[in-house]
Amino acid sequence: MSHQTLSLASHGPVIPVIVIHKLEHAVPLAEALVAGGVKVLEVTLRTPVALQAMEAMARAVPEAIVGAGTLRTAADVAAAKSAGCRFGVSPGFSTEIAVAAQGQDLPLLPGVSTASEVMQANAAGYHFLKLFPAAAVGGVNLLKALAGPFPDVAFCPTGGITPESAPQFLSLPNVKVCGGSWLTPQDALDAGDWVRITQLAKATHTLRA
Repeated sequence: MSHQTLSLASHGPVIPVIVIHKLEHAVPLAEALVAGGVKVLEVTLRTPVALQAMEAMARAVPEAIVGAGTLRTAADVAAAKSAGCRFGVSPGFSTEIAVAAQGQDLPLLPGVSTASEVMQANAAGYHFLKLFPAAAVGGVNLLKALAGPFPDVAFCPTGGITPESAPQFLSLPNVKVCGGSWLTPQDALDAGDWVRITQLAKATHTLRA
């Protein structure tokens, strides 16, 4: 299963972690990110309009690869699939999530923060994992330490990553892409400043050396 999500990393160094509070922001936001060369979009299930936003993006912006973040239950997985999402992201790992994602044929990027969770995810067939919350659990130092016992595991660190720290993460051999919320600042969404969001998206392509 994990190879299906690993392909997401081929589209650019940053997957935006998006929180949408107003449904009318969904389509212009997706268009602005795609215009900046960022096609893989993780929309978190943290707001009442999240699923509708994913559905609108997937329908109106076919170039976008829309995924659902913050999947915590089997019901979340089913809802994401029915909304047209092409992948899912969970903050942690559970067998329930893994079974549900495989049952729905939804490629999953599961979250881990410890070596034990990496082993549990590996046992379920996942070798591309989200390290979350990356900065809080050890960041670059933890990823370097995990590289020894898990040479076959790749990571997408997410949580507390900034444009300044992203290059340090992306320089690690076991980091294929990182997640970041800085591409979609709330003040830009509120102002409808889609040009700024396109500029932030374009800037991500210079982060990997």
